[in-house]
Amino acid sequence: MPRFFVARENIDIEAKSAVITGEDAHHIARSLRMAKGDNVTLCDGEGNDYLCRLDRIRDTESVCAVLGSTPSLSEPPYRALICQALVKGDRMDTAVKKTVEFGGTAVLPFESSRCIARMREERNSDNKIVRLRRISAEAAKQCGRGRLPQVFDSVSFDEMLRRASDTDLALFCYEDEHTEMLGTLLDGWKSRGMCPDTVSVVVGPEGGFSPEEAQEAGKAGLIPVSLGRRILRTESAAAFVLACLSVTFELH
Repeated sequence: MPRFFVARENIDIEAKSAVITGEDAHHIARSLRMAKGDNVTLCDGEGNDYLCRLDRIRDTESVCAVLGSTPSLSEPPYRALICQALVKGDRMDTAVKKTVEFGGTAVLPFESSRCIARMREERNSDNKIVRLRRISAEAAKQCGRGRLPQVFDSVSFDEMLRRASDTDLALFCYEDEHTEMLGTLLDGWKSRGMCPDTVSVVVGPEGGFSPEEAQEAGKAGLIPVSLGRRILRTESAAAFVLACLSVTFELH
């Protein structure tokens, strides 16, 4: 069944009606060629799904009757902020797409000392952040998410640490002999019957983090973790961590 995100104010629970506008309305009318009486699922971006029937279809607006609502079953029991170092080319596109597919709640791009891409360049490219947000929305529809993951404007390394540390479980992906294995850490939470409400996952650029940055992360309260013996590409690391979180706290 086709799935669309709509603003919460476009759903009138009392009147049992909803309105779809913009590109989605045009997609329904022209690309999907849907007809009056067809059903669609609307998501308010806050974790609620609405089963709706199309009552009127126009290129710019479709009106639906709301038949019922349920909490989305596709959302994990935690909110995961993915702090992704700036990367060149289409690697950031991949990182955003996989973050959404694997259950991430938001993506926070940041600049670190070994980044090839730079924050000033990113901010001068308005189209890039627009594209990343569109990629997030398209991936959320495709994989049946109940929330629309955010893509924030890029920030400095220090600002990233501040935001990442404000979570129940703050993970700093770093390869060092003194880091704890991710699986061991997550098993510890599970063995105590606990699941974090909020998680942050910090992933470095192609060249990794400097020792000084790792020290700053530790001082901020982030936990350095190893992702195993194989070296992952920067655009794959967050998806790997999200998959481990899912297996630990969802798939049981």
